[in-house]
Amino acid sequence: MRWAGIPGSASAFYRVLVAAAVLLPWRLVRGSTRPVDRRAAVIAIIGGVFFGLDLAFWNTSVMYTGAAVASILGNNTPVFVAILSWLLLRKRPKLAFWIGLSLSVAGCLTIMLGPASGGSTPVTMYGNLLAIGGSVCFAAYLVTTERVRREMDTLTFNALAISGSIVCLLVVCLVFKLPLWGYSGRAWASVIALGLVSQLAAYYALVYALGHLPATTTSVGLLGQVPCTAALAWLLLGEPLTGIQLAGGAVVIVGIYIVTRYS
Repeated sequence: MRWAGIPGSASAFYRVLVAAAVLLPWRLVRGSTRPVDRRAAVIAIIGGVFFGLDLAFWNTSVMYTGAAVASILGNNTPVFVAILSWLLLRKRPKLAFWIGLSLSVAGCLTIMLGPASGGSTPVTMYGNLLAIGGSVCFAAYLVTTERVRREMDTLTFNALAISGSIVCLLVVCLVFKLPLWGYSGRAWASVIALGLVSQLAAYYALVYALGHLPATTTSVGLLGQVPCTAALAWLLLGEPLTGIQLAGGAVVIVGIYIVTRYS
């Protein structure tokens, strides 16, 4: 996203479009390993709409508030997943889940609060609310995915969901009159990388995991992206990686272990 330097919803649109250019032909050639129920297909598409809204909110929030603060607020997803699973699916998380989640969130705060205090981007309530909105939408995506993921194979679900994301993000870009062309070569290379790495590879793995793990467990595991982001920023963007951040990363890993092992 930083390298692309284009409007958040536009980069999100091309992120899912590039991934779809691989997923949809792959799905057509391979076919399905089992019959797809119409109701499950509709729910998968709705899940894709939630994911598209998550990308639109999150990518835009980074433009209006500090990236570190947006990362913290955007990673509230496990809290919303736990609440939605409890209210909608009647799955009350165990005590170990809340302990592991608390440790992981504390580790994320340790990693991100230091850079946030010295960031050049002002922290705004508008940007913060966008990040929280993205977190809620991603939680809805995870809960929706868990309900239908076991009814279809990974490739079929991804193809259906990404179709919903494409339509959702195209509508957002058109409504807000965001430019969809005229970008630099570096911007196009960045959005292609977003589509192939951040979308195609990462979310294929995520949907596969959701076929074998509860959404609550998976959402906490996703908090591992915060220490990974800090490490990649050190390697690719030259941002310093402090001892406190390394300690925070260790706490995140301990929290994830507690959730996956005991909850």
